[in-house]
Parts: sequence; structure tokens; C-alpha cells
Amino acid sequence: MSLPPLSLYVHVPWCVQKCPYCDFNSHSQKGQIPEKEYIQHLINDLKADKHLVQGRKIHSIFIGGGTPSLLSGNAYRKLLAEVDTLIGLSKDCEITLEANPGTVETGRFKEYVAAGINRISIGVQSMQNDKLKSLGRIHGANEAEYAVQQAHQAGLNSFNLDLMHGLPGQSLADALSDLEKIIALNPPHISWYQLTIEPNTQFASRPPSLPKDDILWDIQEQGQALLNAAGYQQYEISGYAKPGFQCQHNLNYWRFGDYLGIGCGAHGKVTNKATGEITRTEKVKHPRGYMDLTKPYLYKQWQVAEDDLAFEFFMNRFRLFEPCPKADLHALTKLSMQSQQVSLGKAISKGLLTDNNNNWQVSQKGHRFLNDLLELFV
Repeated sequence: MSLPPLSLYVHVPWCVQKCPYCDFNSHSQKGQIPEKEYIQHLINDLKADKHLVQGRKIHSIFIGGGTPSLLSGNAYRKLLAEVDTLIGLSKDCEITLEANPGTVETGRFKEYVAAGINRISIGVQSMQNDKLKSLGRIHGANEAEYAVQQAHQAGLNSFNLDLMHGLPGQSLADALSDLEKIIALNPPHISWYQLTIEPNTQFASRPPSLPKDDILWDIQEQGQALLNAAGYQQYEISGYAKPGFQCQHNLNYWRFGDYLGIGCGAHGKVTNKATGEITRTEKVKHPRGYMDLTKPYLYKQWQVAEDDLAFEFFMNRFRLFEPCPKADLHALTKLSMQSQQVSLGKAISKGLLTDNNNNWQVSQKGHRFLNDLLELFV
């Protein structure tokens, strides 16, 4: 069988402080980050996973966290050179690094570009200082604007700005003002998504007062109109891009491609070329355990059960606004289309999905009620 493209996810676990809404595997920085040691562990982790590559080059890299911009450009220069030597980077490989708008991080943008990083994702979240404070962010709106200036001056061809809506105490006017300010900065890509309260976060234990559902609905509708008018095309649930600037790494996720995951708590998904079986991997979460030389980096791995394959495939594929080729279902999961006919028929009859000969297309209603659509495949 032919294998899907292979991406690489790299996790850097440290943050200056933990945000109250964050449920990612992140740890507050205490003292000096063991940068050189951690980079070497990432390289060793990749070597241990090399057998999963199966002849492919790396299609895209995403360095997430945590706050990856707490590490230096030289650290990433070494890591990326080793990735290229061990596996190889495809032509025009997209390499994204997450960064905060703090002056320390943005001062390193030119170093990152020199190291081989060609896309930066900047976690702005809001352009209003009171909202940033309620989110536990340590930057201000002025620093966000400065970060965008630095991204342009560093010569980055592409960068993303992260913006949240549905924030504590946020009105419709507040949310639209935030979005207008982000659009005015003219980033090639905007990730615009609603704040959700996740378990095991500070917000979960002490829930803030969030906007009512009717306000959230108006924010979504009017915000999308603003983005469309400014030339941003929505290509997935929270992704908006100028033409040609879609995030290739995220597209590979949502198209059910493969990816290696290295670093603390990183997840991976790999297809076996001989059998078609899909294996998911998870690495040791805590930095101390991950960097313990007496233990393996791999925390656990499991084969995706046949009963779960359809849900996993559609959960990813139906996030996208592009049509889903019917042939991909069998090519990427080995499932027959007939095995999903009942669920697909229900989705079509409910107006959540349309059948367009060689592909399926999620309707506007289907994207608005995506959970209802996906529940049909559980």
C-alpha cells in the first residue's frame, strides 16, 4: 500500500507560567531550562522512532508546547539538522514554531529563520489588556503588535496569529474589535477559536463568567463575515488563511496523514505499510521522567481498533471545508464504504453531509453541528 505523508510534532514542555485555561502538557519554568540536554533527548527519541518512517521524508514539522520560543535558535538549528540527517526533509517542508509575543521570544525570530524555521505561530489570544490578564497571559497588546513587526522583519514568508473569542466578560463588540485589530495586522493565517473550559485546568475548578450562547452565535457569524471580507478563507473549523497560506502541518493531521511525536507527552500516529494497521504512540509526559536515561521515551502505544477507525477518520476529515474524497476512506483505513453506509445515509438525510459522486461534502449545517455529525460514526 502507499503510505500517507509523514509529519513530525516536537513538544517543548516549559512555560514561564501556566495559563488558567490551558490543558496542554506544560510545566512552569523553574530555573534554567536544560536546553542542550533536552535537544539531545529529542534527537535520541527520534532515533528510537526511525523504524516508523518506512522510507518517507518529513512533510512538515510543528514545534509546540509549552512555549518553544523559550529555546534558542541554535538549539533548533541542531535539532533540524539532525532531523534532516536521520530522515530527510521534503522539498518545501513547512517548519512551524509556536511563540509568545514577549520581547525575549520575538527577539529570537531572526535566529529561528536562520535555523531553518519558516513559519511562526504567535499566541496573541486577545488585543485587550484586561482580557489578557484574565487569561493569565504575560504580554500586552503592544507586544503582540511588536511581534508581528518582528515576524515581517525576520523575513518570514508565513506566520499565524492565534486569537480566542468567548472570553470571560467579553461582549460582541469586544470580540469583533479584537478580530478587526488582528486583521489590520495582515497576517497570512489566523487561528480563531472559542475558549472552552477543559477539565483539570484552573478555569475548570473556578469557572469564569462566559458569554451567553446567543452572544457566542453572533460573534461567530459576524466574525466570519469580517474574515471573509478581508480575504481570509475558512478551510477548517478554526483555520482562516489568505490564498496559498493554509497550514500544511494541520492539513496533514485533518487529512488523516501520519506523524511522529517526539518530546514530553507527544503523540504520534503511524500506518504500517505491510498491514495497513494504524498505531498511536504517546511519550512520557513529565520532563524528569522523559530525561531519565534509565527509562524509554515511549510511555505507551496501541493499535487503533477497527471499530474506532471510521470515527477517527471522519473526526479529522470532517473538520475541513474541502471535499472528502470517498477513495480516502479505504486507502487510509482499509474500511469499505459499504460498512459506513448507514451512518453516511443518516448524515445526508439530516442535511449534515452531501454526496457529490466521488466525494462527501460537509454542509454549512454540518460544520455548525459537527459533534452531531461525528456522533453518527461512534
